[in-house]
Order: sequence, then C-alpha cells, then structure tokens
Amino acid sequence: MSIEGLLQTMDRLILTHLALLELAEKKTSILVHNQVDKLNKIVNKETNLMKQVMALDLQRIEDISEFLLEKGYKPNPKITVDDLAKLVVKAEDKKMLKDAQVKLLTTIDELRKLNVLNQQLIEQSLAFIEYSIDIISSPNDEDVVYHHPNDRFNGSGRSGLFDAKG
Repeated sequence: MSIEGLLQTMDRLILTHLALLELAEKKTSILVHNQVDKLNKIVNKETNLMKQVMALDLQRIEDISEFLLEKGYKPNPKITVDDLAKLVVKAEDKKMLKDAQVKLLTTIDELRKLNVLNQQLIEQSLAFIEYSIDIISSPNDEDVVYHHPNDRFNGSGRSGLFDAKG
C-alpha cells in the first residue's frame, strides 16, 4: 500500500466534515428562526456524521500504520502528517498529502467556529426562556401586569408612606 489509501480516507474525512459544516450552517438559521422541530432532525444527522468521522479516523490511523509498516517503521498512531510527509518519496504524493491536511484542518476550523456561534445562540435562547419563566412566575404581579396610568396606586388612594393631605 502506498499513500493512496490514506489520501482516500482523508478525502472521505474532508467530505464528512464538509457535510457537518453544511448542517452547522443550517442549524444557525434554524436557531435564529426558533424552529425547534427542524433542530432535532439536524442533530440526528450530525450524530450519524460524527459516527462516520470516528470510523474514518480509525481507518486513517490504520492506513498510517500500514504505510509505516510498509516502510519498515514501527506503527505510531500519534504521527503527524508533517512527519509522515518526510517518509513519502514522491513529491506529488507529498503535495497531495499536505493539500489534504490543509483542507481538512481548514474545514475543521470553520466547523469549530460555527459550532461556537451555535452554542452561543443556544445559550441566549435558554437565557431568554429562563428570563421569561421568571417573569411569568414572579410573585410580584405589579411588575408584569399593566395598570392604567391614572390608577397609580392600585386603588389604595395613598401616594406613599406619608400622606400630607390627611
């Protein structure tokens, strides 16, 4: 096996991350428009894609191990693409490996940023819901109930602690 198997696995990883990125973009729109029913479907799709990412990552480690064994080295799952590129003889394979690394890392970085934004949107929604519940369940009804401006003191006829007219 040469580097082709690893490149194919990295391409599949890139495609899966691009699909996750597309879902994250949809999720942002869904969160902004408060479409909870659609959010559940997106989360299910994300879960399936994450399972694929985990399987592909294991395949990537296996591909690297096979390549290292083929070259006479001890398998190391922690080897970096930069280290691996030093072992690749063909310049074209090195370039394809580096290009795949850059594309994958760029996609992961974009996904990470979008996930942070989505997390913030979710936290804001939860804070708003909590605030709304607090207002509705507030024991002090004066704060949330409309009173006519002429009825300043809820019919008590007193303007404060001391009534000078009395």
